[in-house]
Amino acid sequence: MRALGIDLGSRRIGIAISDADGKVATPVDTVARSGDMHRDHRRIGEIADEWEAEVLVVGLPLSLDGTEGPAARTVRQEVAKLAASTSRRVELYDERLTTVTADQRLREQGLDAKARRQVVDRVAAAILLQGWLDSRA
Repeated sequence: MRALGIDLGSRRIGIAISDADGKVATPVDTVARSGDMHRDHRRIGEIADEWEAEVLVVGLPLSLDGTEGPAARTVRQEVAKLAASTSRRVELYDERLTTVTADQRLREQGLDAKARRQVVDRVAAAILLQGWLDSRA
């Protein structure tokens, strides 16, 4: 089962995909927010079609203590709209610290700030998707 990992940011949407066996997540794309949520959701759908994803796994930005703050509520509202726009199953998964972890890994690889900004969202999506895949194993 192929899954698409989605890190919904306010300016960019990170996208990752799993392999066909649902074991390994790989960063694949960053979608710049267009200002039109429906257009952004269509683009996510196009990517899901391209990769033949069966499920969309969206990061839920919980607070460090596990509670839901304003960011999590905003994501839940958007996910409801995303789910209504697709026939695929949509699941939420805890994304605490994924962007921090992604940035740290990219720093360790020697990428400068500009280079990190170009890929951090898709790497964060891969980290959250890998967590989701591992939780199902």
